This record gives sequence, structure tokens and C-alpha cells, in this order.
Amino acid sequence: MPIEPHPRGAAPFAASGIRRDSRGIAHYTGLPASLVTMFRSTAERFPDNEALVEVDGERLTYRRLWDRAARVAGGLRAAGIGRGDRVASLLPAGVGWVLGFLGTQLAGAVAVPVNTRFAAPEIDYVLTDSGAKHVLRPGDPLPDGPAHAVGDLAPEDLAAIFYTSGTTGFPKGAMTTHENFLSNVETALRVMGTDRADGPAQRNLVSVPLFHVTGCNTQLLVQLALGGTTVVLPDFQAQRFLRTLVEERINTLITVPAIYALALAQPDFAALDVSAVTQVNYGGAPIAPALVERIKAGFPRARVGNGFGLTETSSIATFLPHEWATEHADSVGFAAPVVDLALDAPDPESGVGELLIRGPNVVAGYWNKPEATAKAFADGWLRTGDLASIDEHGLVRVVDRAKDMINRGGENVYSVEVENALAGAPGVADVAVIGVPDDVMGEKVGAVVVPPPDGEFDPRAALAYLADRLADFKVPQYFVVRAEPLPRNPGGKLLKRRLREQTEWGNPVWGR
Repeated sequence: MPIEPHPRGAAPFAASGIRRDSRGIAHYTGLPASLVTMFRSTAERFPDNEALVEVDGERLTYRRLWDRAARVAGGLRAAGIGRGDRVASLLPAGVGWVLGFLGTQLAGAVAVPVNTRFAAPEIDYVLTDSGAKHVLRPGDPLPDGPAHAVGDLAPEDLAAIFYTSGTTGFPKGAMTTHENFLSNVETALRVMGTDRADGPAQRNLVSVPLFHVTGCNTQLLVQLALGGTTVVLPDFQAQRFLRTLVEERINTLITVPAIYALALAQPDFAALDVSAVTQVNYGGAPIAPALVERIKAGFPRARVGNGFGLTETSSIATFLPHEWATEHADSVGFAAPVVDLALDAPDPESGVGELLIRGPNVVAGYWNKPEATAKAFADGWLRTGDLASIDEHGLVRVVDRAKDMINRGGENVYSVEVENALAGAPGVADVAVIGVPDDVMGEKVGAVVVPPPDGEFDPRAALAYLADRLADFKVPQYFVVRAEPLPRNPGGKLLKRRLREQTEWGNPVWGR
């Protein structure tokens, strides 16, 4: 039986210039044919505009960025790299990474951005699995040769393979086409309400890794489409982040909630002139409503927004715009203009089911993984593995990963909901909620809490805080305080299986 898209409800984003193909999948009309076409057009329109800045490093105009990327493409060709060959990058964030990525595109090859936080066996696996014919490594000179740029790439051509940082097993390579990239660029411009005429004045600070889709697809490539400036912070330090924010006249921020929390907590933040910042977006992790309020107060001239997506959706699948951000801080927003959503097997009472996503941003499958591709991608729909609900407005609330749901005596408890509630409790810097095995109930709710460096966690204070925020069956009965950081994979996702193995629960704080 065909999957029917969920009704869209409210429509806060521009929906013009969209067509549907014979399978029902929506596409933007009028997009460039490829990233190369897009980049060439911008370089020709804004040759002298500042394109790329590496903090404490090089600064390149669009003319220089194009010329140097074209020489990298020529060097790759001289090294025997042809159309469709994979070029992996182990380079750190900065000018070199961007030149390597763009040079690979201009050569007609396929970029493989490697997560440099992977363990050595994972990196070796990515290089082997992708069949990388060339590897860009730190300390080695970038390929150099006569300027070259392919001119006949098509939207369906493979442009990159981003390897997911899964919580189990080896990473899977998400095959990203030129249309995937360009659709995400167009989506980003629409959902953030960017004035394209003001594009060259955009200055975006990238404080997340470029090997992730947020940094590459929704920051770097969006600025390359606009003619704006991408300022890259090679590694995050709170004071360096703040100094760059002011000195580089940044007006657009996109990063994870934890970085905003750290920045706002700096003693000198209140004295900084952040009046240039007009766009503050976050995503990639749950955010406490209290932090949303702090962000709005800290950046009073900025519109805020919450984006949600996966590597498999080329970044943005849903977005919560400024007008909805406070009252619905627990939501990841509305479907992007070309994205259809559906719920598989929704619960009759809660409406929660597995979130399915369809659109031109959904990647072509997993490299060398036909079985995993068949399981995750069916009839144009991506099975996300996320449990979610969609209300009458079309607002999406992601409540858990399917495998992390806690069944407490027949009651479903979604760990993300409890984690979001605990995020604002006193003495909580980080928290993970997992099931505690129980002979009677099957599972009970347990929370592993990391307190701030200068604070203490009191379970009784947390229970008082949660009393009017959660139903009683969702309130953790077990608490464990942990001094060391929670275990996460290189993409920042909690490794809950490992946490279960590491945690000894002791006695419940309340109940039996």
C-alpha cells in the first residue's frame, strides 16, 4: 500500500517554483545543474567579494578561490583522477579543506569528507570502502596543475559520499548527488528567510566540522551560492569564537546548542557588541526552552530557528522559524518546501510513529551497501529510525530513536522528552535517559547526569523541578551522577548501548 504524506498544515515557507515527478517527489525548478555551475556563476558575479576566511589564516576572494580550486582540479587530473573517482579528505577545517572539496568537484570526481574524529580503524574502513583513489592528508601539498573545470555534470551525478557516524557497526556512506546539495541550499535560503539581494553581505561563522553536512551543506555551500563570506573556525574555543564573532562582523550563526550555551556563559559576553548578528540557528541536538530564551536575549537583533535533518537528507528536512521558536521550542518545525513527511505505524493514542522523509534532498542510498539501502530507502521514502509525532499545524516533535524507547509497564517513555525536561534542571550540564531493567515493570526510567564543573547535582531538586513538567511515569526513578563526559561517537551522538554497559544503578530515588 503506498505511503501517503502527512498533511502539511501551516505553510510558513515559500513554495513557488516546485514541481513533482512521476513518483510524486517534489523538486525545485531553476536550480543550477551542478555545484560547479553554481560556483562558477558566483565567482563570475562577485569576483572581488571575500569568499573564504580561515580564522588566523588565509583570506580568499571568489576570484582567488575559483582559480586555486581549478588548479587543484588540474592537479587531480594530472594524478590520474577521472570522472566519478573518489577523493577522500583528512584535512582539518580551513582553506585547504575547502579547496580540496571544490577542486574535487571541478575535476568531476566524488568528494569523500572523512570524519577526522573517527578512530583509526574507522578511517581505514572509510578509505577502503569508498575505494578512494586519492587521499588529501595534512602536511601534504594540495594537488596542483593547469586550471581545469568540468562543464557537463548533471543533477543526478554523484558529488560526494558522507559517512554517517552510526552508534553501532562501521559507518555507512551516504551517496550525495549534485541535486541533493543544491536542493538543500535552496531549502536553507527559503526556511531562513534569507534576502538573496543581500547575499554578498552575508558573513557566516562555521564553528562545526566541515566534514558534517551542517558545516558543508548548510553553511559553506549556501554562502557560495549567495556570494557571501564563510569564516571558518578551525577548532572551537569559546573565547576565540566570541573574538571572531566581533572582529569578523559575523551576521549569521548556525551551530549546536552546546556552543551557544558555552558562549553565553562567558563572563565577558554581555560586554560584546553582537548587534551585527541577525540570524541565529541551531540544531543537531535537543535544546532546552530556557536556552532558546537565553539565545534570544543574548542576540536581541537576531531571528532564531531550529533545523533538523540527517546525513541522509543532505542536512535540512524540517525547520522551526523564529515566530514559532519560543512557544514550540520542543519542536523541530515544519517540513521543508520540497520535503514530504509520513509516520509509519503511529500509536493510536500518542500519534507517535517512525518518521519517514521524502524529497530531492534524500540521498541516493548507501555506497556499497545494497541491503542497508533497501532497508532504509523504500519507494522514495527514507526510514529515519526516529520516533516522532506531527500535530495539526504540521509541527514535528522527535521524541526518541526507535531503539531507545523505554517501555515502562506498557507505557511508552521517550527518552528525548525526558532529557529535554532534565536539561533545564539545576545541576545538569549533560544528561542521558535510558531504561533500567526491572522484573515487574520490564523497564523503569533512569538518568545519567553530568553536573557542571563548578556545580553539584541533587536528585531531590531535580524531582521537584520535573514535578509539573512530566507525567509521573516518565520521571526517572534512578539517578547516577557521572564525573566524566557521556560516551559519544565522533558525530556527537550518545552511545546508549555503551552507557548501559557502564552504568550501575543502585537503589531508586523514589518508588519501588
